Amino acid sequence: MTVPVTARRPPLQQHRLRGGTRPAGKTRGAWARRAPLLPALVFLIVVTQLPFVGTLVISFMRWNALDPGNRGFGGLANYKAAITDPDLRSSIVTTVVLTATVVLVSLLLGLGLSLLLDRQFRGRGIVRTMLITPFLVVPVASALLWKHALYNASYGLIDGTLTWIWSLFGSSNAPQPDWLSTVPLISVEASLIWQWTPFMMLILLAGLQSRPLDIVEAARMDGAGTWQVFRYLTFPHLRRYLELAALLGSIYVVQNFDAVFTLTSGGLGTANLPYTVYETFYQAHDYGQASAEGVIVVACSILIATFALRTVSSLFREETL
Repeated sequence: MTVPVTARRPPLQQHRLRGGTRPAGKTRGAWARRAPLLPALVFLIVVTQLPFVGTLVISFMRWNALDPGNRGFGGLANYKAAITDPDLRSSIVTTVVLTATVVLVSLLLGLGLSLLLDRQFRGRGIVRTMLITPFLVVPVASALLWKHALYNASYGLIDGTLTWIWSLFGSSNAPQPDWLSTVPLISVEASLIWQWTPFMMLILLAGLQSRPLDIVEAARMDGAGTWQVFRYLTFPHLRRYLELAALLGSIYVVQNFDAVFTLTSGGLGTANLPYTVYETFYQAHDYGQASAEGVIVVACSILIATFALRTVSSLFREETL
């Protein structure tokens, strides 16, 4: 009588196979493949997680540099003070308005530019490179460029253009507004829109180039016009990419500090959450409350990032189907 193969195995080996335990050789092989990643993982934990844990600990402490004798555990007092602070509530509203405006306008402009770049024309590579350039500029340099080269009331490009236009009609009384004091929040939003529109354009252009062209050609052969192709084929295909671009843009714009600090120094109602944390830390020297405000900013960013990761995962699942 032939004995089954499973019956010939030792009892311990049968127990391991039934329990799902990996053989020792496979376990060692898995660790050998993961070992080169351990230094990067340790470095990432030291650089990102340990400072956040330190910030979280300080957020529960009474720690004001102007009152060194009153230092100790404060519980939730810093969070209560942060939530009830009218300046923080105002900065939350400013952050929401700033982020929503920049992301929506950048998305619309990025969508228009991506639709233009999806067409074949001479010099498309040069135009695409020039349109990407604003995103590659250092944020502080971008803010300084807008502050001095564009918004300056004496020699700025915008007021100079107004003077030139008025001179064409024989007038020397062209309006010369100080944009940073007249419309401060719009001025900050314009500089950020200029910087983030290329980012939106790249994501949406990648989405456009992943369209199944045979379906588009079939729709055109059936008599569909340009608007119908965009409404019923292109836009539904770009929905996930629009969501991804909006969520990623929101993560970065909600943490923006450079433009607010450089252009307006947080004045005239332009102070957002990062700038309020900066004021609490460096001007009020209240390290405990500043840490609590920083934790609140991180929590908001993680909330947005969670939706972004879900959107990315859904995109990858659609690509694999």
